[in-house]
Amino acid sequence: MSTTCRSTLIVYGRHAMREARLVAARSGQHGLQIMSFEQAAVRLAGGFARAIDEESLRAAIQTVLPETPMGELEDIKMLPGMIGAAADTLHKAWRADIDLASRSDDHPRLEAIARLEAAVLAELPSGMMRPVDIVAAAISRITHAPAIFGSMEIVGLTELSPCWRPLLKALSEHIPMQWSSGPRPVPVWLKESGVAVARGDAEAPTIRSVSAATAYHEAVETLRWVRSLLASGVSPADIAIATASPADYDDHFLALRADANTDLHFVHGIPAVTTRDGQAAAALADIIVRGLSQSRLRRLVALCRDSAPLASLPDGWMRVLPSDAPLSMPSAWNQLLARLAPDDWPDGMDHAPVLRAAVDLLAKGPDAAQEIGEAFLNDRALSIWRKALLAGPAGAIDSTLESLKQDDGLEACVSVAWMPASALAASPRRFVRLIGLNSSRWPRGIAEDRLIPDHIIQTDELDPLPVNLADRRDFETILATTGSDVVLSRARRDSDGRLLGRSPLLATYDEEAYLRRNAVPTHAFSETDRLMARPQEFAADPQALSARSCWRDWRMADVTAHDGLVRADHPLILAILARTQSASSLKTLLRSPLNFLWRYALGWKSPQGSAEPLVLDALQTGDLIHLVLDRALRNLEAMGGLASADRATIQAAVDEAAGAVAAEWESERPVPPAVIWGRTLGDARALAGQALAYGNDHLPGSRSFGEVPFGGAAPKSDAALPWDASDPVIIPDTGFHIAGYIDRLDIADDGSRALVRDYKTGKPPKGDIRVNGGRELQRCLYAFAVKALLGDHIAISASLLYPREPLDLQLDDPDTVLADIKAYLQAARTAFANGAALLGPDTGSDYDDLAFALPANAGATYCKRKQAAATERLSAVVPIWEAE
Repeated sequence: MSTTCRSTLIVYGRHAMREARLVAARSGQHGLQIMSFEQAAVRLAGGFARAIDEESLRAAIQTVLPETPMGELEDIKMLPGMIGAAADTLHKAWRADIDLASRSDDHPRLEAIARLEAAVLAELPSGMMRPVDIVAAAISRITHAPAIFGSMEIVGLTELSPCWRPLLKALSEHIPMQWSSGPRPVPVWLKESGVAVARGDAEAPTIRSVSAATAYHEAVETLRWVRSLLASGVSPADIAIATASPADYDDHFLALRADANTDLHFVHGIPAVTTRDGQAAAALADIIVRGLSQSRLRRLVALCRDSAPLASLPDGWMRVLPSDAPLSMPSAWNQLLARLAPDDWPDGMDHAPVLRAAVDLLAKGPDAAQEIGEAFLNDRALSIWRKALLAGPAGAIDSTLESLKQDDGLEACVSVAWMPASALAASPRRFVRLIGLNSSRWPRGIAEDRLIPDHIIQTDELDPLPVNLADRRDFETILATTGSDVVLSRARRDSDGRLLGRSPLLATYDEEAYLRRNAVPTHAFSETDRLMARPQEFAADPQALSARSCWRDWRMADVTAHDGLVRADHPLILAILARTQSASSLKTLLRSPLNFLWRYALGWKSPQGSAEPLVLDALQTGDLIHLVLDRALRNLEAMGGLASADRATIQAAVDEAAGAVAAEWESERPVPPAVIWGRTLGDARALAGQALAYGNDHLPGSRSFGEVPFGGAAPKSDAALPWDASDPVIIPDTGFHIAGYIDRLDIADDGSRALVRDYKTGKPPKGDIRVNGGRELQRCLYAFAVKALLGDHIAISASLLYPREPLDLQLDDPDTVLADIKAYLQAARTAFANGAALLGPDTGSDYDDLAFALPANAGATYCKRKQAAATERLSAVVPIWEAE
């Protein structure tokens, strides 16, 4: 039978309100109002009265704090965390019904807080009032209470803040009131208020205690327990998980919830940064706090593709950004934007001004955080951004975002609920698991207020409802109100392996079930959990079969399909053998066929970070020096030729080239810190000068060329070439087409002689070398390419030039060396085509950038185990590994 007379139900917390409204709707209680006591006080106060919410309070503090003298707090008032600390202090004082203004003479700190309170109240809207003001206004309108509330029942509360108690007493004199405590403890002060108290019998649930290995293991066992209840027919609405501090477990439950595919409702909200909108705000915060770079911009664009500053850019516009350039400095962005032409953009139109405007806006930093957020974010992401700016300073917005929560979108009344213990105490369920029952975690310790310590106002006066007592009270309430089953859980160790103590709340529960981490669960919470717990079942899974087969093959001494054996004449193998090769690719084929397969057939490459390195590695240093040499050589040839240049002219050309190369490098690639970068450029100038000045008397009157393309390689500049770069170059009897760039080529003025030089920026070998185990193919291959393109009549000298010494290693009898290399390349091609893509001496070495695809510590274990079998299959190629 429905009830139409007006009545009011007072509950605690949003979750209890939703549960109570569902019950009221199901029972047809049409005249029932459900609200918190604070909402009831505001309702009775009438007019435009409203309570001071957290967001408005923080906004007001943020506005007035810079201009408000804070006395001894003046030096810290602009530090991160001050806004939150001030908001907490004011809330405590208001809830405790402490008049800060009247006590401002007691201590300078109270005078400062009172001054801040006055400034905040002046900043807030006139209708937004403190609890004491709301109570005064409500009591002045107490005669309207019967019409507004009818009868009032308070359910699920174990305490009420002192600021509301005068209104409760006044209401009890005008309307029928009942405090329905059930089995909960009743506050002592309530006996003097005149409010009727309805007690009830405590429930007698089955209580058992368990211990898990870690907090993560606790979460796993909790979801297994949930799954077992759901499988037995228990409704999700009857299941609850709670702890005193949910933040310690939120990350675990978020990850496991997705794997379990279970509707686990976070009553207290999920971290905002776990959502796409939160990640959009976090991406913008990363730029605001740490500066603009290409990787951070790409992340922002992926999440805010339709934001106003970027909306007019065409699809695929990110291709105009050099992939390896960090673009972490304003100068790098200026250089990039200055050289962008309309043809560089996907639609052929010039969008550089739009991109420049977006970059300039992002570069403004924390001081323009509000403007930047309004421009780049929309809807919920913008709301999250605004809340973060209210919660703390813009310079620490990335940290502030991590603390923000939002609703997870699940319906609380039909889902398994994960909540703080205080919420469960106000809205009980039949099956409960309490986790985190470790010492110092439940109950939590009492701490002094951050701004008003105990020697100024006693902690028990400022915080009459301390968290320590609230945790104990909530624990007792949950045990007394749970209908069927309670599981008390704790972790034995923390994430670092340290032992954790038991909570004092478990003192009466000595019998504790020891849950092993590797125990087979009766009910697995997900498919992954089921397969991991049942080895026999997992062993039949195709992925497990493949992994086991791979592991077994890796442990064998023979080479297998998991070591690089493929079927003979595989189309992909034949395709990469038919492609145009370079000296480096042929070196890889000879010294590590497995890497040749991975790199050129499968397209694997090592991940490259875009962060600025502390120093350039050897490969990057070599690239830098080669760029300086090429540009300096072109400058010298344009001014009369290298052969006629003296040292001063050479050094001037090198200095000019180094400046231009440095500017391009900074806009396209990561650079070390300024001091180290300057030292690196100085070293590059010195080595380039030594390399260009070395041995110019060999070919007097010659013409010099740098980075000379051949075999179809695209020219790197518009400098003159000694041949048509598109002409093919084929190594006879091997079937290999080769292409590449010759570091330096000097041709005598009569065309009878040519000098081929390959620059080496590292340390020279201890003795003379020819192919150096297959590592040095450039001299011979480049010499062959020059003779093939200029004719057999020309005399070729090929050398490796080490400018650090300086040392020039000439290649004796290049024709003989080429004949040897041809034989080795024929053998390597035949073996590879027959499916022997096996490891070689470079596989798993210190400089193998694909070693991540090998078993762990492959150089010391796997490679040694497979070496004999691989050597036998590659027997025709092995001799080059030991060649000088």
